[in-house]
Amino acid sequence: MTAIKHALQRDIFTPNDERLLGIVNVCKAGKKKKNCFLCATVSTERPVQVKVVKVKKSDKGDFYKRQQTWELRDLTEVDAKDASKENPEFDLHFEKVYRWLASSTAEKNSFISCIWKLNQRYLRKKVEFVNVSSQLLEESVPSGESQSVAGGDEDALDDYQELSTREEQDIEGMMEMCEYAISNAEAFAEQLSRELHVLDGANIQSIMASEKQVNILMQLLDEALGEVDTIEGKLSSYEEMLQSVKEQMDQISQSNRLIQISNTNNVKLLDEIQFLVNYMDLSKGHIRALQEGDLTSPKGIEACINASEALLQCMNVALRPGHDKLMAVTQQQLLFAELRDTFARRLTNHLNNVFVHQGHDQSSTLVQHTAEMSLPKHSPLHRDLLRYAKLMEWLKNTHREKYEGLSRTYVDYMSRLYEREIKDFFEVAKVKMAGTSKEAKGKFGLHGSSGKLTGSTSSLNKLTVQGSNSRRSQSSSLLDMGNMSASDLDVADRTKFDKIFEQVLSELEPLCLAEQDFISKFFKLQQHPTVTPPLAQPETEDVDGSMPSKMPPQAEHRHSMSSEKDIVRLMMNKIFQSIETELNSLIALGDKIDSFNSLYMLVKMSHHVWTAENVDPASYLSTTLGNVLVTVKRNFDKCISGQIRQMEEVKISKKSKVGILLFVTAFEEFAELAETIFRNAERRGDLDKAYVKLIRAVFMNVEKVANESQKTPRDVVMMENFHHIFSTLSRLKISCLDAERREAKHKYTDHLQSYVINSLGQPLEKLNHFFEGVEARVAQGVREEEVSYQLAFNKQELRKVIKEYPGKEVKKGLDNLYKKVDKHLCEEESLLQVVWHSMQDEFIRQYKHFEDLIGRCYPGSGITMDFTIQDMLEYFSSIAQSH
Repeated sequence: MTAIKHALQRDIFTPNDERLLGIVNVCKAGKKKKNCFLCATVSTERPVQVKVVKVKKSDKGDFYKRQQTWELRDLTEVDAKDASKENPEFDLHFEKVYRWLASSTAEKNSFISCIWKLNQRYLRKKVEFVNVSSQLLEESVPSGESQSVAGGDEDALDDYQELSTREEQDIEGMMEMCEYAISNAEAFAEQLSRELHVLDGANIQSIMASEKQVNILMQLLDEALGEVDTIEGKLSSYEEMLQSVKEQMDQISQSNRLIQISNTNNVKLLDEIQFLVNYMDLSKGHIRALQEGDLTSPKGIEACINASEALLQCMNVALRPGHDKLMAVTQQQLLFAELRDTFARRLTNHLNNVFVHQGHDQSSTLVQHTAEMSLPKHSPLHRDLLRYAKLMEWLKNTHREKYEGLSRTYVDYMSRLYEREIKDFFEVAKVKMAGTSKEAKGKFGLHGSSGKLTGSTSSLNKLTVQGSNSRRSQSSSLLDMGNMSASDLDVADRTKFDKIFEQVLSELEPLCLAEQDFISKFFKLQQHPTVTPPLAQPETEDVDGSMPSKMPPQAEHRHSMSSEKDIVRLMMNKIFQSIETELNSLIALGDKIDSFNSLYMLVKMSHHVWTAENVDPASYLSTTLGNVLVTVKRNFDKCISGQIRQMEEVKISKKSKVGILLFVTAFEEFAELAETIFRNAERRGDLDKAYVKLIRAVFMNVEKVANESQKTPRDVVMMENFHHIFSTLSRLKISCLDAERREAKHKYTDHLQSYVINSLGQPLEKLNHFFEGVEARVAQGVREEEVSYQLAFNKQELRKVIKEYPGKEVKKGLDNLYKKVDKHLCEEESLLQVVWHSMQDEFIRQYKHFEDLIGRCYPGSGITMDFTIQDMLEYFSSIAQSH
């Protein structure tokens, strides 16, 4: 085993810089016996790597080769199978379990002991040794066993050093000089011993020869020590002298440091003084402007603005730590506060006087503007006040209470002024609006300028249709369809009303926009989106959106988050609180004068709302006009609902023919007027919805009247009215009513055909009945050529029926039919010739049908009608010309 161990060390492990420390001859347990060696090795280089190598003899020769290698740190468990009995089997647990059978139990124990020592020395890893006796792990394996590796061997290997090349060459040369070195080792050892004695003697003689030189060297060393003592004495004296110099230099350095600190403090003090002088010194000119400056002249205002800005800069300067403890700074701050309060008081008193004075002066010009139906312009006041805008911003930043007080004063006086102006302006507008229909006052009971009607749609009874001859006497009933129609109220009056309403809106719009722009600029609200609105309001929130002047902390905190646009709108609500009320009153008057005025107002108001929203969707004007637009839209819907309700209340006369129903012509007039008004309007959708509601109501009530009609056939009522509706919709080309137009045409065509068929059954009544019986027999299964053999439908019966209708009698019957149709139809729609032509076509169709039945059911009989198609055409033409 020793020879194998040295061979493996030489051939396999030495080339890889490894040392073989343990070896065991094993084979795999339970399989065919194939011997191999498990070797425990360590690397010669640092860090030490400990491995377990499986070595196997090559099949092609006598040399060994490395087959598999495991790192010892990957070993988790060593199982010796049995600690009390001799058992050569053992297991090594790496990535999997390897089961081995050693050649002897001693080799197994020696290898396991080697593994335990290597783990303890290099790894100290937690490796489980199972079924291994504790004595084996604690004691060293005896050195006499060549196959084990003892601890002493391992230590010797640690101290062992390989010969260098030079040493190898010297030994080889020595062995060549002594040829018997290998054959006679004892003679070679004696030779080496003799040479060593010779060398030792030579060394002793050399040492004795150099004793004199050693004495000389010792003498020189004694002299050198003396010189060193001398130098040390001089160095000590030098050190004492330098010590005094050092103390003097320390004093000089301390003095320099104090001087430097003093200079630094002086520089900092100068900087602080310059800072206070530069930023907390207000010139005498600024002080004089704040105390006595003229707030009426442009130069004085400019001087006050410059002084106030300088004062604000001085007051807002960021003082450095400790400045507030200086008496001079405290006095200066007191001076600034006194100047601020004085100037704020002067500015507030002056602007209060300006607001009051302006309110009184403007009232003197109201009469002139109201006579012209225009609102006074406040641009001169705005222009004068905008000179104080920067001072208002200063007041806002320094004296919030006075700023809010000025704002409340402005809002209070301007709201009174605007209330008088707007009230007078709307009074003039109402007078002119009520005067747009002087005839309406006499015809429909308008009293005074208030425009109130003596009667209303709610007090009117049901419409009565009395026939086409009395329709002219029923013109006043059109009032019930829309309060007034174009025939009762001149179109020019409506146009004049439209102009008045447009003029009202056109006057209000620039007034509100100018005031809102002035408030934003003068009160500098656009720069501070979280300013509390300075309004003088009651303690509770009003409907118009005003806020209380003294709010609780919670409400004030919430309101401080509102945007500047909300603040401006709140101020505008207070100033122009009467606009919405006056507009609603004006709209109510216009609606009473003529409910169709709601169409004009809807279009105009929608346009102005759209314009205002494009400028500023959140502005006061946009919000107010939007609220008023809701009222206008409600009146418009009420107008439509009123017309529909009156359609449903219509009743017809039992003694006269119906003709074109009045609500059908009223719808035509409404549509013509609406299309004129809503041309290029923004709210076309509202009209389209109204159209659909009205037309469906018209359709439903036309059918209702037709079903109730006793004098006029149902088909005639349906035909004439739906023809009129179809003509109206085709002429006006209302896109949203295309489906209703097609439906009206379909109903007109169907009822025209139904009326023609029912009417033509009377001139040839017996002939119709005869051929109806013939068709019934054929339908029952009788062959057509056998019908003539039926007793009731033989040839003789056919000739008898035909003989009753000679051409002269047919013409007479057609003439009576023409008169009856003329009696049924009304003159306004001019459908007589259309109906007569349709009857002609239907009569010819029936004639051809009769001839076809005669040819099929009575073949070869030679039976024909007493008149031809040409005769019929002459009959229809002559009858139409004669009437």
